[in-house]
Amino acid sequence: MDFASRQTRSPDAYDPARGAEAVAFYPDVTGFLADLIGGTAGSSPYLAGLLARQVDWLMGAFDDPEAAIDRLLAGLTDTPPDKLAISLRQAKARVALLTAMADLGGVWPLETVTAVLTRFADACVDTCLRALVGAEIARGKLPGLGPDDAATAGGMVALAMGKMGAAELNYSSDIDLICLFDDSRFAAGDIAEARAGFVRVTRRMTALLSDNTADGYVFRTDLRLRPDASVTPVCLSMAAAESYYESVGRTWERAAYIKARACAGDITAGQGFLDTLRPFVWRKHLDFAAIQDAHDMRLRIRDHKGLHGALALPGHNLKLGRGGIREIEFFTQTRQLIAGGRDPDLRVRGTCDGLARLATAGWVDPDDATRLTAHYRMLREVEHRLQMIADQQTHALPATGAGFERLAALMGTAVAALKTDLRHRLEQVDSLTEGFFAPGLRGAGPAIDIGADFGAEVTSRWLTYPALRSERAVQIFKRLRPELMRRLGDAAKPQEALVAFDGFLAGLPAGVQLFSLFDANPALTQLIVDIAATAPALARYLSRNAGVFDAVIGGGFFAPWPGVAGLRDLLDITLLQAADYEARLVAARRWLKEWHFRIGVHHLRGLIGADEAGREYAELATALVQGLWACVLAEFSTKHGAPPGRGAVVLGMGSLGAGRLNAGSDLDLIMIYDAAGVDGSTGPRPLATRPYYAKLTQALVTAITAQMAEGRLYEVDMRLRPSGQQGPVATSLTAFQDYQRTEAWTWEHLALTRARVIAGDAGLATEVEAFRVALVQDKSGQTRIRPDVADMRARIAGARPVQDIWDVKTGPGGLQDIELAAQMLALQAGSAARETAGQIGAGVAMGLTDAAQGRAILAAEGLLWQVQAVGRLLSGGVINPDNLGTGGQRLMLRETGQATIADLQQALQDATAAAQAVIDRLFEDTP
Repeated sequence: MDFASRQTRSPDAYDPARGAEAVAFYPDVTGFLADLIGGTAGSSPYLAGLLARQVDWLMGAFDDPEAAIDRLLAGLTDTPPDKLAISLRQAKARVALLTAMADLGGVWPLETVTAVLTRFADACVDTCLRALVGAEIARGKLPGLGPDDAATAGGMVALAMGKMGAAELNYSSDIDLICLFDDSRFAAGDIAEARAGFVRVTRRMTALLSDNTADGYVFRTDLRLRPDASVTPVCLSMAAAESYYESVGRTWERAAYIKARACAGDITAGQGFLDTLRPFVWRKHLDFAAIQDAHDMRLRIRDHKGLHGALALPGHNLKLGRGGIREIEFFTQTRQLIAGGRDPDLRVRGTCDGLARLATAGWVDPDDATRLTAHYRMLREVEHRLQMIADQQTHALPATGAGFERLAALMGTAVAALKTDLRHRLEQVDSLTEGFFAPGLRGAGPAIDIGADFGAEVTSRWLTYPALRSERAVQIFKRLRPELMRRLGDAAKPQEALVAFDGFLAGLPAGVQLFSLFDANPALTQLIVDIAATAPALARYLSRNAGVFDAVIGGGFFAPWPGVAGLRDLLDITLLQAADYEARLVAARRWLKEWHFRIGVHHLRGLIGADEAGREYAELATALVQGLWACVLAEFSTKHGAPPGRGAVVLGMGSLGAGRLNAGSDLDLIMIYDAAGVDGSTGPRPLATRPYYAKLTQALVTAITAQMAEGRLYEVDMRLRPSGQQGPVATSLTAFQDYQRTEAWTWEHLALTRARVIAGDAGLATEVEAFRVALVQDKSGQTRIRPDVADMRARIAGARPVQDIWDVKTGPGGLQDIELAAQMLALQAGSAARETAGQIGAGVAMGLTDAAQGRAILAAEGLLWQVQAVGRLLSGGVINPDNLGTGGQRLMLRETGQATIADLQQALQDATAAAQAVIDRLFEDTP
């Protein structure tokens, strides 16, 4: 489509006479397009000169401006090296003219304008690199390279940084480059000579682009973003650069690499280098310390440029000043740094695209993102017009009235309207971004008295803790402390909350990252206070695993529970992103802790009850075992070959099999395999069938239980396998079936009533479950079931006397007693049900107990489970109500529906007595 049919606006002529002169050069142009030429030339001396010199070319470009740009860029690659300086400058003039006309006429939106400028910069740098490297190769100055290597610039690459990297170049922009070469293409002894050659190429390229000749310049080129620019050569080896970033890379350099892009030379090698830097740029944990780094950088820029003070439009720096373009860019990039390590969708280069992604992910309020995007686009357009006036790399608004009149004319508006609009936008950008970068400046309100002597005694030791050993940590904590103390003082029992928080703080190995996170997220500060006031054990856990806070603000923390399938998908993604087997085990631990913490917080906050928490803990463990089983099996198979025969399945026993765990549960597991007559594996280190599955089982157990940097996943108990601790850790299907039919004790059949296949071969899983159901039905008629269970009950009671009424697991009428009775009923009824309610229901249906007794035992079980689930969450074991604190007691009473602790104690006594009476009656006929 031609230019004129797309034109939507036109500037006014500040100098009408100069505008009329320009229109005279284009006698065939009339109407709106003539107004554009006159307004442009009348307000921009620089563009007036280009309009006079480029008449023929511009008239042809008006037919199809995009095609004109394509032809111009294609022509650069065919330019002889000795003609490059002139050809590049001629091309620059034409790109500058057509881009300005398309911008001022509304033919191209901002994104197209900046993209065209960036494409031209890419083409210029790439053309120079290839030509100059080719010349060095021809001179024999790049050892080992031949003429064909010039096509890939001999392994040299230019990384576009800043606005060039993001395809956001402004109208009269500098270009920021980092020049590297792939040292892997050279012998070790040749690297120094190669580096010298590439340094010459870089200097010559810079001169070709930057020198201001009679024909002008192409791009001012800045190489100072390279590692340690004051002492390093202008072109470095990739190995040297990678070593620098791994050892001393700083936050501002991480932010710079958000926009980095291989733009010229060996693009493949450049992208490979950027891939190696991904862990440096995108941290695995939410990186709130980046906020302070960015804030400090903003203040240093303002100090250096003298940009502090009240906002005044004359001379105001649109890029670096208060409310300017850089504020929006910093706001966006810092948020990306914080969360991009966990969310790859946030790893985009463009500012507007970044704001949109952050809003979608919940990191930025959508309305704020919309406003900032609109302001960014408008400020960039004003910036372009400032630069169009005289082709100057300026960002300063005019300092005089005449200057504002010229700018307003080029904008096609009135001075008063322009000033009002600019002030509104700058003030709103400042308001939206300043609170993010300096959250500590917000008022915290008065602290509530915790008790002067007591509070001073506790807080006086804080500066001795490891978390506050650095000056930076102390500075951040000082900003955080007033709000923290206010919230602690607002707890039901402030002194209890302070002591628990003190335990949390004492256990932190470091503080900068976490304090920065709290500083930027007041809601998270309230959460830690809630935890400290309610669950001191959980607070102590958090001090050792502070990384789980990432999950709270990482998106989706309060989304609906995903279930086993959803969890497994999320775990698989996490494992796929890990580099090797050990990294996958570490990643699995981090993943589990975050989800485990989520369940605990939801329970603590009353978003779910004990029953739902128990189901979620069990589904989490199931997904974890499934994911790790696949991971372990793949790793094991690379060493020893694929599993012989049909493979194996993992059975969850006990509470895991029944689908209900608490916050401190271990996992009871059994491994069953079917070799199907195959004698062994056929891998690099083959194993016979039995040792293969035994070692595979041990590998799975180790993967779950090994103590690593992120801790362990679960303790694993395999004593429910055939023959208990004396039997093999993995059992063949045939041996398992024979044992269960002919040798297993009644307690082993009871255990099987709760067994559930949770991982492994689907066909084998179906067969194992069918066998379980058939066996339970087959054993249901045995007369020895009730006396055997009665004997078990007596031995359990003798082995572990009940502590008190709060030990809800043990003792007559306790959870263990109820579960044992339920399993007995299921076995007697031949029921496939695994959970307690289903097993008791089967007993009622078979007439083994009546409905009233069934309701009584289930009511007791429900109350006891609530107390145990809350107790494990708050203290990790049997609770002592006197030590729960006010917050813990409130949670316990809320969960159980009781008014007071005394009422709850009486309810527990009544419930266990009722359950004991029912269970005793089940054994009345037992000899």
